[in-house]
Amino acid sequence: MNGSCACGSVTFRTEGPLRPVIACHCETCRKTSGHFWAATSVPLDHFHLIRQDGLAWFSATPAAKRGFCNRCGSSLFWLPEGGDMMSIAAGALDGVTGLKIACHWFMAEAGDYYTLTDGLPQYQRES
Repeated sequence: MNGSCACGSVTFRTEGPLRPVIACHCETCRKTSGHFWAATSVPLDHFHLIRQDGLAWFSATPAAKRGFCNRCGSSLFWLPEGGDMMSIAAGALDGVTGLKIACHWFMAEAGDYYTLTDGLPQYQRES
């Protein structure tokens, strides 16, 4: 599956199946994405950057870093320190993905301006 930022300065390809989407409502994800972070993931050895002219990384905490395009501002990746999986913004993937949201994390930090009615599992922290 292929994906990119909005302006095309960052493009990538994944191999193999992608994990179902997890929606993270923690404060950091809300601040960096503008709402909640909806991401799938793939093993690092199945993730390939094709173009990375605009790729920049930001560490909100020592536990992980976030990849974004420094040209168009697209929030793209989340990589835990020492991790072996790359989380990828579901919206950055091209075309029909067949992915579905599986659950919601960090509901204790969710914004007060929305209510979830999808019936999916909701966890106060991570599951």
